[in-house]
Amino acid sequence: MREPPEFAWKQCLIIRDDVKMSCGKRCAQLAHAAVGAYEKATAASKRSWMDEGQKKVALKVSGERALYELKVVAEANGIPACIIQDAGLTEIPPGTVTALGLGPAKSELLDRVTSDLKLL
Repeated sequence: MREPPEFAWKQCLIIRDDVKMSCGKRCAQLAHAAVGAYEKATAASKRSWMDEGQKKVALKVSGERALYELKVVAEANGIPACIIQDAGLTEIPPGTVTALGLGPAKSELLDRVTSDLKLL
């Protein structure tokens, strides 16, 4: 078996753990976050991340405030960030903040912002 590759680029997708959502709903919210953050990235970052295989890491936080705090720190470090608010058509009330997408960005930069978070 070969060694896993080292990824220089990744996305971090972060979900609120305090909002009750089905597994499918969580997946949809994280997908929205991935696309939203990707759209804010530079063309060069997008290309590098795509060429490398589009690594993504799913993480969780305890609440809405933590998402906004991470967004502020990420943007201060030049990391593309996108907060997701649900439309309220299925499981949760409209306007509920559910997720945050960060990157694509350099893995080492994202690690500085997200290293204290737990994997989903």
